[in-house]
Amino acid sequence: MISANVLWTDKERYIGEATSRHAIVMDTAPEKTANSPMELVLIALCGCTASDVVGILRKKREPFTSLEVSAEGERAQGYPAVYTQINLRYRVGGKVSHKSVEDAVKLSKEKYCSVSAMLEKTAKIKFEIEYLDS
Repeated sequence: MISANVLWTDKERYIGEATSRHAIVMDTAPEKTANSPMELVLIALCGCTASDVVGILRKKREPFTSLEVSAEGERAQGYPAVYTQINLRYRVGGKVSHKSVEDAVKLSKEKYCSVSAMLEKTAKIKFEIEYLDS
């Protein structure tokens, strides 16, 4: 089981910690001093899918040299202001098979990424792949 807790520190700032015992600062004020909880959701999505893609490309012995995943999310107008649309961009470096990368991204989205599976309950997730070295 995973557990987490958050401690309010001051103003609109909080420190969160989970089972791994690594702390992270969050801020909900307009003039942010740290990521907001909703920004962290997008970071979690990027990290989850990046981890899947790296693992799959390694298993396929693809010679990738870099991977960057970025996300842009649109939120609902009312509350709860959930994500309704998320656009992911994968930037892959190395002389990799485009089919292998596309398969890895699709497997992450459709089978492995738990964060994506949860977010797809409210958001349409689209992706594009950019190849840096072809």
